[in-house]
Amino acid sequence: MPTFLFSQQKKTNELDFNSKYNSTDSIKKPKEKIATIDMYRVITLDRDTTYIDTSLTIKKLYSFNYLRKDNFGLMPFANEGQTYNTLQYSLNTFSPYPEFGFKAKHFNFLEANQIRYSSVATPVTELYFKTVMKQGQNVDSFFALNITPNLNFSIAYRGLRSEGRYINQMSSTGNFRFTTSYNTKNKRYFANAHFTSQDILNEENGGITTVEDFESENPDFQNRERLEVFLTDAKSFLKGKRVFLDHLFRVNSTAGNNNLYVTHQFNYENKYFEFNQATVPSSVGRETVYRFGDSYKTEGINDQTHYNKTYNKLGLVYENTTLGKFQFFADDFYNNYYYNQILILDDKIVPSSLSIRINSVGGQYDYRKNKWKGKFMYARSMTNQSLSDLDANLQYDWNDDIQLSFQYQNMNKLPNNNYNLYQSSYVNYNWSNDFKNEKINSIIANALTPWVEASVQYSIFNDYLYFANVASPGQIAMNQQIIAPMQYANTINYLSVKANKEFKFGRFALDNTLLYQKTDQHDNVLNVPEFLTRNTLYYSQNMFRKALYFQTGVTFNYFTNYYANDYNPVIGEFFVQNNKEIGNFANFDFFFNAQIQRTRIYLIAEHFNSSFSGNNFYASPNNPYRDFVIRFGLVWNFFQ
Repeated sequence: MPTFLFSQQKKTNELDFNSKYNSTDSIKKPKEKIATIDMYRVITLDRDTTYIDTSLTIKKLYSFNYLRKDNFGLMPFANEGQTYNTLQYSLNTFSPYPEFGFKAKHFNFLEANQIRYSSVATPVTELYFKTVMKQGQNVDSFFALNITPNLNFSIAYRGLRSEGRYINQMSSTGNFRFTTSYNTKNKRYFANAHFTSQDILNEENGGITTVEDFESENPDFQNRERLEVFLTDAKSFLKGKRVFLDHLFRVNSTAGNNNLYVTHQFNYENKYFEFNQATVPSSVGRETVYRFGDSYKTEGINDQTHYNKTYNKLGLVYENTTLGKFQFFADDFYNNYYYNQILILDDKIVPSSLSIRINSVGGQYDYRKNKWKGKFMYARSMTNQSLSDLDANLQYDWNDDIQLSFQYQNMNKLPNNNYNLYQSSYVNYNWSNDFKNEKINSIIANALTPWVEASVQYSIFNDYLYFANVASPGQIAMNQQIIAPMQYANTINYLSVKANKEFKFGRFALDNTLLYQKTDQHDNVLNVPEFLTRNTLYYSQNMFRKALYFQTGVTFNYFTNYYANDYNPVIGEFFVQNNKEIGNFANFDFFFNAQIQRTRIYLIAEHFNSSFSGNNFYASPNNPYRDFVIRFGLVWNFFQ
């Protein structure tokens, strides 16, 4: 996906190709059309519109990464393309419908609402490149073209290959996207459609076996390949394809004060997760370790989970220019989550599939008038599953500089499929459950002002689902990790307060982001660091008659100690642990960014203090964070 600057703009469904004209002298010539910035638009699924932006800002530096977005609140593992530990819990989003699961593998998996559509006056190309930790590269290319003012196509591919510095840590990913947007000339019919094909392959080493060797700062272990890991030939693989269509038709032939629309959304998706481990026993020193316990196979483990989903939503919308939009809809959700066999064990039977069909009805009201904007949606299932979703959003634009918004969400969510069913060649990784629905209540308030950008979230979780290590003391003594799904019977209260403010002193600036989090719970189930901060001090200047603009400075990242979740590659999930804390280490990055016309160049010395501040930096309890590395990259835009 390309890098864009999203600014507050009014929603529009129409393709506006009004042009400006110029003339070079007093002699009359045919007027020449000039493409302006508002003719290069990016459109979301909700048809909110922003414009392509090629400027160089500190925010662009924050999004110059593998995910192509600001990753504050996420802790990346040592190699590019691996998973992320979530420090800011409020980054999690929820759907009332059951999802595939394997959430630790989905950070770079683009969902349907993350795909952007385009409308451009001339062909647009964006190229992204960034070096990685050892061998390989990270690239992202995007091309958009309007065949006619009302028909657009775009094609994009994001690819990564990075070997990594530790044993068995290679990452290889690919994200292909194709989109098209169309509307009739009389603007009665609008359609957005896309196709995606995505694959995420990671070698899995299970973390280092002896953290003492890493923390000793022994020069012999500066070559990270000398550190022993639990798994030397395991890997995980996530693959998925999706076909998506969202379209609407205005019933009345001419747009007026009262309009009637018929809407339809279709989403078909299939996914596939595989964990492969050629050699089952591992070596820790001179001991043989069976990291995930007993197995039915002595070698060649190949666990495979399949999933497909079909979603249809049909709606009727009445629009009044004074009262707003009233929508009534009905949807059909079907998913099939399956394996190739039924397991008949001594104490239980694990079925081969989990098929769910849910029919829901609901309504939505949209209002946009003067300084107010609101959306209120409620949906409830009509089938046997108890599912409901209430989502209310209200936004007030005080003036051009101040915006206030509020959101309330009440959700009765079905468990993700891998909580209720999983099969594996490992004996203790087979289960069939019937968990209760999770209940989620959240209140969110945001303020965008010239003085500070702030957000507050308060959430209450009941029947919270999570994964935990259920290994016995004897199994723990043998370095075994036995993970199982759990449901928390008590209530969890979660509070987060986040603020951002930039101070400018001439050509110097200090950009600050602070996050405070607090949980109230009887047991340590939802663990988060209490305090996170990111502070960037930088200098900006134009040179060579403004032909070059650059920014250079230092970024400081820090979070307090906490019992971070650990990662399990067999199920592609993080699990709760309360044995080891991580955090309380300083992370400094030096950067030099420059812009020449529409090319942005980045040179970053990541974690340059790692060699002299102690080896206490971790992304999870036995997965170290990144060492010092110098990385180079660029983002290049072409407007033909």
